[in-house]
Amino acid sequence: MDILLSISNSMIPFLILSILVYGMLQKVRVYETFICGAKSGVLTAARLLPTLVGLMAAVGVLRASGLLDVLSRTLGRFSGMVGFPGELVPLAVVKMFSSSAALGLLADIFARFGPDSRIGLTASLCLCCTETIFYTMSVYFMTAKVRHSRYTLAGALAATLAGLVASAYLAGIVGGSSL
Repeated sequence: MDILLSISNSMIPFLILSILVYGMLQKVRVYETFICGAKSGVLTAARLLPTLVGLMAAVGVLRASGLLDVLSRTLGRFSGMVGFPGELVPLAVVKMFSSSAALGLLADIFARFGPDSRIGLTASLCLCCTETIFYTMSVYFMTAKVRHSRYTLAGALAATLAGLVASAYLAGIVGGSSL
């Protein structure tokens, strides 16, 4: 076990050193290339900042306005029929916009129902089985200058629905058996 730990601890420094040595052997100005890449990364982050602020503001408005509670009550009636707890509808909606906001809701769910409850287990699986659709699409498509997303949103929503169904199903299986 100590050998694996030593190998894993040395992998990153070895990788960085390998890149530096390879760059020098290829007569690449390694430091200048690194600085150029870092500058490009900062410019990309600056271009993405308005989108990120907009998404965070939208999530804040959804939570503060009570719209998530209305969605939870309305959609919860239907989701309960298929085995998905209505209490998790806000988590599923917020996760499509922001993982950090979804983690805040997850903490609330754990405090209210407990992490070992069926709802807590389903919530944990929901966060693992879904993606931040709107964040990912806005950030990556904006960076790549994609203008027409075609079927991306429909496919991502279908995948999220499949992930939510799978999380409810898996939580029912695990929650029903003795852990």
